[in-house]
Amino acid sequence: MHLTIRGMGKEVEEAIRRMAREKGISLNKAVIRMLEKAIGRSGSSGKPPIHEELDRFSGAWSPEEAAEIEGSLSGTRTVDEELWS
Repeated sequence: MHLTIRGMGKEVEEAIRRMAREKGISLNKAVIRMLEKAIGRSGSSGKPPIHEELDRFSGAWSPEEAAEIEGSLSGTRTVDEELWS
């Protein structure tokens, strides 16, 4: 699909050019990424972005909790060679 945009302000144009330069992508790709972000899409995969705001209500561990659990389980992750010989 082709689209022509008229009357774009200088600030918007500069933002597009800055993103294209920083990411090393074309102006066209920069505009597409900005539009996808504006509608809540990430990338051109069509998949919605992953949000983590509700993780604390669904039983997800915080990074600190995960580290504590990993530390607690580290002793159970060794193989007793005598039992397997």
